[in-house]
Amino acid sequence: MRGHNVNIYFSEKTYNKIRDLIAQRKVSEFVNQAVEKELVQAEKQEKEHLRKQLVTAHKRIAKNQKLKKELAL
Repeated sequence: MRGHNVNIYFSEKTYNKIRDLIAQRKVSEFVNQAVEKELVQAEKQEKEHLRKQLVTAHKRIAKNQKLKKELAL
């Protein structure tokens, strides 16, 4: 797999927790998986936000069209 090296700062407390859970040569893999998981969650949240905006806009347009019909009578 191709990738990029990145320097990341962890507090001593956080690093010790990672070191205790993850084998020495697997920290990068662990961090990569954690970031990927967060990115997937962020994408889902963004899609849900956009969906809600579309629903709100649709309701506003429908209400406006109903008002136009009432005014035309």
